Amino acid sequence: MYIKRDLEEVLLRFAKFPAVALLGPRQSGKTTIAKKIFPQHRYVSFEDHHERFFAADDPRGFLKKYENEHGIIIDEFQYVPPLLSYLQLDIDEKKRQGYYILTGSQNFLMNEKITQSLAGRVGIVDLYTLSFKELERAGKLAPNCDDVIVRGGYPRLFEQDIDTADFYSSYVQTYVERDVRQLQNVGDINTFQRFLGLCAGRVGQILDYQTLSNDCGVTLVQVKKWISVLEATYIITLLQPFYKNFNRRLIRTPKLYFLDTGLACSLLKIFSPDTLESHPLRGNLFENMVIADLYKQYANMGRRSPLYFWRDQNGRLEVDCIVDRGINLIPIEIKSGQTLSPNFFNGIAAWAELAGSDPAQGFVVYGGEKESHQMSAGHVVGWRDIKDFVAYVEEPLEV
Repeated sequence: MYIKRDLEEVLLRFAKFPAVALLGPRQSGKTTIAKKIFPQHRYVSFEDHHERFFAADDPRGFLKKYENEHGIIIDEFQYVPPLLSYLQLDIDEKKRQGYYILTGSQNFLMNEKITQSLAGRVGIVDLYTLSFKELERAGKLAPNCDDVIVRGGYPRLFEQDIDTADFYSSYVQTYVERDVRQLQNVGDINTFQRFLGLCAGRVGQILDYQTLSNDCGVTLVQVKKWISVLEATYIITLLQPFYKNFNRRLIRTPKLYFLDTGLACSLLKIFSPDTLESHPLRGNLFENMVIADLYKQYANMGRRSPLYFWRDQNGRLEVDCIVDRGINLIPIEIKSGQTLSPNFFNGIAAWAELAGSDPAQGFVVYGGEKESHQMSAGHVVGWRDIKDFVAYVEEPLEV
């Protein structure tokens, strides 16, 4: 069963470039969507060692072998970076739109190579795991938010009958063996997997490299390298602080989130909604769920997310998420409670006073099921309605 992806239209739009780089985590559906949108393109995967070695040893011969009228999908192209220089020559000579579709599961490595070889010739898009909107359209969005958090959004979990615990156990093993070892000499794999679990225990929190170093028993330099690997392979994202100073000293350290809560839950040994319900990190994971879906919504529009958070250095005032639209800043508070409380709006009110903005333009996303509505203190958004948030704020409607 194929679940329709919101990125389909974006891919067609970006196909006006000679090449399209489709990047994202493993098992997010990159190959599936590429084959669906470009069915006449020839397909080759560099997971196949024979093809990988052929492309590395004889790049011109490789391109000649797969030459055709429509184009080529090259899967996991990060394994042969030197091929990009030959793609550049071919693109400049033949000037074909949408001919090369390049998929990859490593971010900074690919962007570095693209900057060097394909600048101005490639459209870059990110495909994350399934968003709320995609799941709801397919009739797959669970009615209980704890179930959504635990299961996550990897397509295979919804397209095939796979046990969640089995899927994530295999995913972590494959991820460590293939991606991590390619990017870093991690040494003791068990230590790195422990590091993954420690990161999962810090979702929604300020990233403290030194504490991670102490708890994991590795150097501060190593921790920073491993965090970079997790970012590069789309496991985590670091939400940066908004730096504008409203006469206060602000924190300048990012917060850590997983791009899929199912993976975070698995690393925390949370395999059921019942376990999550009483878990001390439930609020953090609920916040993570909302932040991750906002990232997905922007990516599915073909855009980089303009998301930040705001906190003063003492931690007394904080807004969980700030959307920087350029013309205005939109504060969002995220609360896992199912019963709406006036206290939920405290952060928005404090922000509005400092920023000189209207608190009614802020949003509270909470764990309740009631229909979203406007209050004098701000917008109230039930967790299921977060799926339409970006579309709403980017094309504001009259309330």
